[in-house]
Amino acid sequence: MKLAKRFGVAAAVAATAALALSGCAASAPAVDNKVTIFGGYGEAQAAAFQAELDEFGAANGIEIKFTSLASFDKDIKVKIEAGQAPDIALWPQPGGLKDLVSNLVPLSDVLGADLDTVKSTLVPGWDSLAVVDGKLYGLPVSANMKTLVFYNPEAFAANGYSVPTTDAELTALEEKIKADGAGYPWCAGIESGGATGWAITDWMEQYVLDYNGSDVYAKWIAGEVPFTDPAIVKAADKVSARLLADGQVNGGGVAMATDGFGDTAPLFETGGKAKGQCFMMRQGSFITDFFPDAIKAEVAAGDYTHADVFPLPAPEGANAGVIGGGDLAAAFNADADTAKVLAFILSDKVGAKMAAAGGFISPHKTFDSANYPTAMAKKIGEAMAAAGLFGFDGSDQMPSAVNAEFWKSGTDWVAGKLTWAEAAANIDSKY
Repeated sequence: MKLAKRFGVAAAVAATAALALSGCAASAPAVDNKVTIFGGYGEAQAAAFQAELDEFGAANGIEIKFTSLASFDKDIKVKIEAGQAPDIALWPQPGGLKDLVSNLVPLSDVLGADLDTVKSTLVPGWDSLAVVDGKLYGLPVSANMKTLVFYNPEAFAANGYSVPTTDAELTALEEKIKADGAGYPWCAGIESGGATGWAITDWMEQYVLDYNGSDVYAKWIAGEVPFTDPAIVKAADKVSARLLADGQVNGGGVAMATDGFGDTAPLFETGGKAKGQCFMMRQGSFITDFFPDAIKAEVAAGDYTHADVFPLPAPEGANAGVIGGGDLAAAFNADADTAKVLAFILSDKVGAKMAAAGGFISPHKTFDSANYPTAMAKKIGEAMAAAGLFGFDGSDQMPSAVNAEFWKSGTDWVAGKLTWAEAAANIDSKY
């Protein structure tokens, strides 16, 4: 990429944009063929990311060092205050990035015309997560997603069930499971200790995004569209029909409120309703860590006899939205080395080694799905690539008091202790 022509004013851009938290301006870095990156990846992902950086760095004469911070959001602030900011950092939450934009350089100043190229390959929605005062400061390097339904193929086959590809087919499958008396359509616990209720927020976020698109979704997160708004009530009604109607979940909403979100055992039962067998579980890709050991061993060996996944279909006429998270990169300066490395890590060319290490999903529509190491990982990656719209986990972006009330009142709604109108009013009061 032709990046050099933009850097005659790099020093001025960096000096004015890279202000330290203490209020002191950071000096513009010299081009030294070195780039430092801070992030929050775990050990395996950090090693795989470094391997990709080493390969790119060797080909471009740049020494690139990635450092994973134990508590990223806290540690990055400490580094900045100490005058030890990196060239690039990867935030696991867009809110944390936006809080520190006074220290960052807008991506348009770092990448110039190449920014449009980077954005063109992304799943829609990713390019609006880190916009402040009309300027874009961050874009994703890696992603994760929750718009997934896990199921037991052997149980489906035994009952003659097919994987639904539309919301209407999903509804028909739910009704057939109940009519057959084979079990319950959904496994759907939301208990999670002090974080009980987060699982129901994911369901709500999914349908708010699907029905209303990214603009209303963002305004809802910001409190500009209240929980009592008809657009949000429509999503709540959909969640209620899917989970709280008679027979949808074993024990109904009362049981959901006390059943652990990671209780996957009923998904692999074969004894029908008497054993609490359920046929589908909507969760993030991490839920495989909660499978019984024997099932985890099968999946690890590429055996999907008892566990596989399909994307949750969007309602008819709605957006095919994906809910999830990811790591967004931003730059502390605009020098040539930083720009070259940033352009690489924001492109669809990064991720092959990270995918091989497991747990990586590309936010790019054009990422080569052959890089995913297993059939399940490939399905998840392709579901992300095919999404019409991406929405970063909404409750995670809401003010902490709102998020906490969303968990609490959402749980009470599920348990039948509150109507949605009452729960929504409680949540809105925290803005």
